[in-house]
Amino acid sequence: MSEFEEQYRGRADAAGAEEIAARYRRRADAFGAKVAAVRADQWENPSPCEKWTARDVVRHIVDMHGVMLTPIGRALSAAPGVAEDPAAAFRAARADVEAVLADPALAGRECDTPSGRLTALQHIDQVVSRDLPLHGWDLAKATGQDDAIDPADVEEASSSMDAIPEETLRMLRTPGAFGPGVEVFGPEVKVGPDASAQDRLLAFIGRDPRWRP
Repeated sequence: MSEFEEQYRGRADAAGAEEIAARYRRRADAFGAKVAAVRADQWENPSPCEKWTARDVVRHIVDMHGVMLTPIGRALSAAPGVAEDPAAAFRAARADVEAVLADPALAGRECDTPSGRLTALQHIDQVVSRDLPLHGWDLAKATGQDDAIDPADVEEASSSMDAIPEETLRMLRTPGAFGPGVEVFGPEVKVGPDASAQDRLLAFIGRDPRWRP
């Protein structure tokens, strides 16, 4: 590779990193706003995720932030737990992940993941960043908030789902395939031909778009 190509690739990688960080911030802003809007008496409301309450949805997101840090030798900072203060727990976990995104050395560090060898930046973008809009929908449905997902996030997630190989998809729908108690996707839900793009995405990952508490 020539010096010019190396410089060009470095600029492209930097632009990609900035785009990923901006995408994460936008999604975290939206999720954080939903967390902040939950009333104290709503935290034990059921959610579209079977066996999960509204509080459990936030706990999952906070835990997944920790999962993003583990392969690069980091952990969540000391902070109030989700049981005591879900909003504070999410803010702290978000700050830990944003510190990685802001550090080129950490963001570019490669690690082994269920999807193969990825940089920390790619891992965050493909997992917890993509989780935020979907679990934001869960939280919104559980607590009576606006459940619309940003159309850009619906399009991005739908495109990535379409590219999943059938064998991988079967694993994603198999409880425990990625660890004890882990279920990534549920069985696909049937929706009509006139379903919206958001509803088709939710149905694909095993959510019933018509779910009500």
